[in-house]
Amino acid sequence: MINFVVRLFFLTLGAFVAGFALEGFLIPNNMIDGGMVGIGMMVSYVTKFNLGLVLLIINAPFIFLALQKMGKMFVFQTLYAVIMLGISVNMFHHHVATDDILLATVFGGVVLGIGVGIVLRNNAAMDGTEILSIRLSKKFGFSIGEIIMFFNIFIYTAAAFLYGLDKAMYSVLVYFICYKVIDLVLEGLNEAKSVTIISDKAEELGANIIKKLDVGVTYIEGKGGYSGAEKKIIYCVISRLEIAKLKDLIKSIDETAFLAIESVHEVEGVRIKEKREKKHKKKKFLTTGHLL
Repeated sequence: MINFVVRLFFLTLGAFVAGFALEGFLIPNNMIDGGMVGIGMMVSYVTKFNLGLVLLIINAPFIFLALQKMGKMFVFQTLYAVIMLGISVNMFHHHVATDDILLATVFGGVVLGIGVGIVLRNNAAMDGTEILSIRLSKKFGFSIGEIIMFFNIFIYTAAAFLYGLDKAMYSVLVYFICYKVIDLVLEGLNEAKSVTIISDKAEELGANIIKKLDVGVTYIEGKGGYSGAEKKIIYCVISRLEIAKLKDLIKSIDETAFLAIESVHEVEGVRIKEKREKKHKKKKFLTTGHLL
């Protein structure tokens, strides 16, 4: 129950942040978001109907379309987020943050991305386009991204006729900035790296990585495809700041070692938790010593 209440809090926060972005930056400067929200903004502009009510009505069919595949909890949380978005756009109506088109584009995209990212991170959505795209991708074989792009081409083309070509192009920039910020909210700034090392001195390398970098390693049994020789493969996850140290360590022990590095957006586990707690205690000790 506590987790559910916390999730509702963040859904409310994300919806209100997104609502402020729409009313504070985009709508006063005749720019739109992509997807069903963008369609709702144009419908409200033409008909003068309440934007919050339009967003709820236009998204409702797609929300209930998700009931069969994504479950009742997702549908409930998405419906709640859309209702909160509708309330927020009414609350922030006429609260203009800036009338500078460049500032509105940049900060509108950033703030909107933060709001949408918070909602997505808490297992909900505020736009029916993604839900519809998931269903259509399974039926027609196109990727979800391709279907969303297809919809947005028509949406931004319609925006060009309604608001003018310049405002439509600014809207595309808003969408691009928003998309990038959503990735940052979902994946975080502290991107880790997974490292795979193949070496004839695997155990010596592994021992030194554990000792000098305080990083846990896993040994995987492998076999060379060309030589047929049995080999041990080292796998570990490190921070970006430790990559240079790791490379130097590997070169000092085995210059012929094979090294592959990949991005990891989220890491959980006992070893990671223990390391974080150790760093926190060390930081606390250093801070206390400085104050003394």
